[in-house]
Order: sequence, then structure tokens, then C-alpha cells
Amino acid sequence: MRKVLVTGGAGFIGSHTVVALAQAGYEAVLVDNYSNSSPKVIERLEAITGKKLAVYAVNCVDRRAMNDVFLREKPFHGAIHFAAFKAVGDSVTHPLKYYHNNIESLVVLLELMHQYKVPDFVFSSSCTVYGQPDLLPVTEETPWKPAESPYGYTKQICERIILDDAATAPGMHTTMLRYFNPIGAHPSGLIGELPLGRPENLIPYVTQAAAGLRDNLTVFGNDYDTPDGTCLRDYIHVVDLAEAHVKALDWLQEARPANPEMFNLGTGRAHSVKEVIDTFTEATGVPVPHTYGTRRTGDVEQIWADVTKAADVLGWRTTRTLHDCLIDAWRWQQNLLKEIKP
Repeated sequence: MRKVLVTGGAGFIGSHTVVALAQAGYEAVLVDNYSNSSPKVIERLEAITGKKLAVYAVNCVDRRAMNDVFLREKPFHGAIHFAAFKAVGDSVTHPLKYYHNNIESLVVLLELMHQYKVPDFVFSSSCTVYGQPDLLPVTEETPWKPAESPYGYTKQICERIILDDAATAPGMHTTMLRYFNPIGAHPSGLIGELPLGRPENLIPYVTQAAAGLRDNLTVFGNDYDTPDGTCLRDYIHVVDLAEAHVKALDWLQEARPANPEMFNLGTGRAHSVKEVIDTFTEATGVPVPHTYGTRRTGDVEQIWADVTKAADVLGWRTTRTLHDCLIDAWRWQQNLLKEIKP
């Protein structure tokens, strides 16, 4: 069985990818220090997959601890790197935390992958690398603008590191997956987005406000140059996104690209924040208390993907709608409510 190291494997996207890997016949080895997740996720992953998982509670910037993982679990056929802080607003408030964790964890991982001759690498990147583009939708060739947040800068820097590393140390086959806005949850309701403390992302705040856990959702800005004044985003179901990682690994093993390849992962459609709120209420029958506030530093006004390359090269397309995303996210939130009630 092909063994894959998954850093940040207990996180939102990482956990769903572990499920997709298991379904595709891969053996995932998880590394996560639970700084933005919970050990409970592991039990739920084992319930979904029916498999006992190899899990290491390790910080990815700790080279010695990471080396121990490689020693114990080698050989790896590939690695997927999710271990990064990801909240745009928090990165504006705590930039050094983002630069240290997101960049150093990548450097440590690349060094160890070279040392242990791990051939295939999938990097978790982001559409934030594009900044606010002049033309939409964005393709993989769209010129980068200055990132709107320290988080976005870390993704730009990490992609540059990977390209520079590949130029001087050939032999690794790499793809960088530029996510748009992952939302939703596994249809089982066992795993989903689990922010610690006050949510920074839209959907957890929507579901928590709808569940009465938050008094009110503040929409950051309704004066943008968009049809309804709120930001436009390309929202992708996290299960669709997880399946793209399996496609990327399979493609790396078949194509053996000499240079890193980048792929946009989105639906190719944009939805406004207001549209998401309205669709949630239509899908669930539950209103979302919300008001409009001022713009938030770091937010891009509008962005969505051209996903032609992922479709043509990886053979991957999304199959789940915004309605599906919101129904699954609400099911996950309802299950969380059951856990906290006496």
C-alpha cells in the first residue's frame, strides 16, 4: 500500500483528504499538533475509514520530531502539506506567527523529503497568491498582485521556495494546488470545519449564528463594486477539494513532471456573501441573524477560478453545489450541538 505523509491531517481540509486517500487505497500517516484542530478528529476519521491510523502529535517546525516520523514510517511514496495557519484576519493581527509557522514548516518538510528521497509532493496553496487580480476568472497564468494579507504573502513565498528548491534539487515531482474557498463537511456529519474560538471564516460563523451560538454575523462590507455590494468568492465543497488531492497524487505518479505544476481548485463560479447567507436559509429553513459592518483589512473584493487546467490535466471537476455545501455544513453544526448539550 502506498504510504503518504499528511501534515495538518486533523485539520479541516487535511481530515477530509485522509478519508479520500483511504478510499483510494492510500495509507495516510498524520502529523498534527492540534493547534487548530482536535484529537477527537482522529477517532472520527477511524470511524469513517474503518482503519487504525498512524498519528503523530508533532509540530512541523520541529525538525528533530519530524525526522523521527520519517525514520519510523519510511518509506513514504508522497507527502501532502496542509500544516499552515490560514485565517486572513488573524494573519493581519499576528503576522510573525504566520511567517514563522507557514514558511518554516515547509522548509523543514522539504529538507526531510530530500533526505529520505520522497518522490511526490502536493502543496496546499491558495487563491490568495493572486491578490486582487485585474481580470477574472483567474487562470494559473494570471500575474500575481501584492497579497492582501500576511497569510497570502506566506503562500506566495512558499510557492517561490518550492520553485527555487525544484530548480536546484531535481528528483521530486510537485504540484501546488491553489484552493479557492473550501466549505461544507463530510456527509456523515462526523468531521467538518472546527474553528477554535471565534470563527474567522464565513461558513462556521453562519452556522454558529444560525444555531444561536453567536448573537450576530457581521458581514464585512456591503459597499464593494459587486452586484449586491458584498465580496464575491468561489466556494468549493471540501470533499470535492479532498478528492482533487488524490487526483494530484495519482497524476504525479503517472506523469512525473520535471517542474512543479500549479492548479486552481474551485467551481468556476462566484457567489456573494449575501447570496451564501440567503442560500443557507433556503436550504435549511433557518435564518441567519446578520448585520453589515465596515470592510475587513486583508479581504479581496472578488475572485473566482478558471478550472480548465485541473479538468484537462487531472481529470477533476467539482460535483457538489453551494446548496450541498451548506446542508452538509449545517448537519455538522447540528452534530456538534448534540455533543455539547447535557
